[in-house]
Amino acid sequence: MLIFYKAIIFYPNEVDEVITKWIINTPDENAVKELSQKGGLSPLAAKTMACAGITTIEKAAAFFGQESDDENGQNEEEFSDPFLIRDMDKACELINDAVESGGLICVYGDYDCDGVTATAVLSSYLRDIGGNVMTYINEREQGYGINSEAVRELSRNGVQTIVTVDNGISAAAEAELCNELGMTLVITDHHQAGEVLPAAEAVVDPHRPDCPSTYKDFCGCGLVLKLIAAMEGGDMSCAIEQYSDLAAIATIADIVPLTGENRQIVRHGLHYLENTENPGLQALLSKSGLKPPYTSSSAAFGLAPRINAAGRIGSPADALALLTEEDENTAEELAEKICTLNTERREFENKIVKDISDMIGNDPSVLDKRVLVFGGEGWHHGVIGIAAARCTEKFGRPVFLFSWGEGDSEARGSARSVEGFNIFKALSHCSEVLEKFGGHSGAGGFSLDRDRIREFDEKLQEYARLNAEAGNTVRRTIPVCGRVMPSELTVESIAGLDVLEPFGEGNPRPVFLLTDCVINDIISLSNGAHTKLAISCGGNSLSGLMFGTKPAELPYRKGDEVNLLVSPEVNTFNGRKSVSLRISDIRRKGLNQAKLIAAEDTYYAFRRGERIDSRLIPHITPGRADLAAVYKAAAYDVISPQGLYGRLPGTDMNYCRFLLCLDIFEESGLMEYDRCTDRIHVIRGAPKADTELSATMKRLRALV
Repeated sequence: MLIFYKAIIFYPNEVDEVITKWIINTPDENAVKELSQKGGLSPLAAKTMACAGITTIEKAAAFFGQESDDENGQNEEEFSDPFLIRDMDKACELINDAVESGGLICVYGDYDCDGVTATAVLSSYLRDIGGNVMTYINEREQGYGINSEAVRELSRNGVQTIVTVDNGISAAAEAELCNELGMTLVITDHHQAGEVLPAAEAVVDPHRPDCPSTYKDFCGCGLVLKLIAAMEGGDMSCAIEQYSDLAAIATIADIVPLTGENRQIVRHGLHYLENTENPGLQALLSKSGLKPPYTSSSAAFGLAPRINAAGRIGSPADALALLTEEDENTAEELAEKICTLNTERREFENKIVKDISDMIGNDPSVLDKRVLVFGGEGWHHGVIGIAAARCTEKFGRPVFLFSWGEGDSEARGSARSVEGFNIFKALSHCSEVLEKFGGHSGAGGFSLDRDRIREFDEKLQEYARLNAEAGNTVRRTIPVCGRVMPSELTVESIAGLDVLEPFGEGNPRPVFLLTDCVINDIISLSNGAHTKLAISCGGNSLSGLMFGTKPAELPYRKGDEVNLLVSPEVNTFNGRKSVSLRISDIRRKGLNQAKLIAAEDTYYAFRRGERIDSRLIPHITPGRADLAAVYKAAAYDVISPQGLYGRLPGTDMNYCRFLLCLDIFEESGLMEYDRCTDRIHVIRGAPKADTELSATMKRLRALV
């Protein structure tokens, strides 16, 4: 097969502050062979599935949901019986009675993308079948979930039945209030249930302990699809055809696993999105500049943030109005407003990240902590969760952010995590200093008195230390679907990965290891804004495009041997198909990952002033030759520490000793080390300095 052009597209992280751990899987060769030969999968697709534990034809069939579509575009084996979900029959009966009686029904949703879309879907369906329907979504300031004040207001307005979507499983007090006011409460929620369920007439939640349903990972809008299917006698056809476009967006936005029935919802939904009849979605797609075919990435980065923006910095009512609007002109106006809010959201988010960068610049030692904690007055509370996620990605550590208004005594916060650190358990450890908290392993929210912020930070660091002592490794990771040879990267084999779409949570885009690559040339593009690499690997010549990376910032040089983590894709240009490889990470050949990470952990333990095994001190203390080698390798370029370490040819210097060299040079006034951008450079014309007088060297000598 002739491949006209091979390109490696490199999307660099903002910062490589902490080494990312490569988790390299080795697929079972027999399983790969069976899936490829008997299952008709491309070798790369078979390798990906085998690494995910899908090692037989039967397991593959279950993953694909028996995708032999009928004339309606779906197969009955894709979806389980909705009546398997506990209380689904009760919910249908209660809602049907409310529709037939003409009583006012309120669909009560949450203010995020999942809640807004679920509200739009269920309210639209109920109106279509003749229901007398209104909607209610909390403003962000009111907090999450159904609340008593709203229940009383709805009762005064004549609401007889409340149907919650994407909330309600923890509404015990509100359920009692509904009973007192003579209102019927039907709960549909996908969050974890507590020990005691609310006393509602029906509680539809696959996670309740007594629910016998076979699939439980729906988002709120996905569960609404099951409710609609149940009201249609158990047939998913209507729900999928009419509403899977919105449900697909919600499923992707809520980061639930894209496996099982969720996979089918998204697969169908992205298909129907191409010809959606929803005027609001049509307008939003147009304003977003998205073009078919739509993918999970289209929804994740083009649609979900815009829908979320309304609830974050505006009103979720705008997003709901957009998704239920029938007039095209009004939909255009609402879509424009939503996109403007999203632009404002990015500005608020960027301001928070910049403020954090300034804080780090004023006190770089904050990055030595196991958990990063930052707070600011006036930070928009609606976006601190996104800002926390960005900082977690940037620094590779759990991040807790909080904000407060002028004169406020209470601070509210959000947290995001990496592998090995459970946010909910961390917040539970700090419960005595918190007013409220909630969440799960990867994210959470909390509030506390501002006077207890320092105490909160100390308790978090204590939990992080205990977590580390328990053997939990906290580090950003990249799962790798084994090693590939250049000969495997053909257009046909890569195109075969499309059957694994949609990619997302629980079904990530496959990443492969490409080893023994040699950089033959480094070429500047667009006046130095981007870099092109000529690379040879296994006798094949590859072109590497590194967008947003200047040649001077490239941590490698001609002749360097590197290993790459790549996600292969097929590009089509002027009718020609070519292979492009997105690089998730790049590392000098020969580096021992385990030793590299252990050395980095020792470095940060030293920075934090923790006890270091005395036997390690001689191995981490730099000598004159070490300092000279690092200084020479820097060569006045602006470069990352990991990049500079990769330039040290044939050295046995461990990574901890190398990092301590940088600290010594910085303290001696010979180098500048910006820990926020993770960039270092030699200071030209700096006066000579005695590195033995640096604080780091004095501490090392004292330990000896």
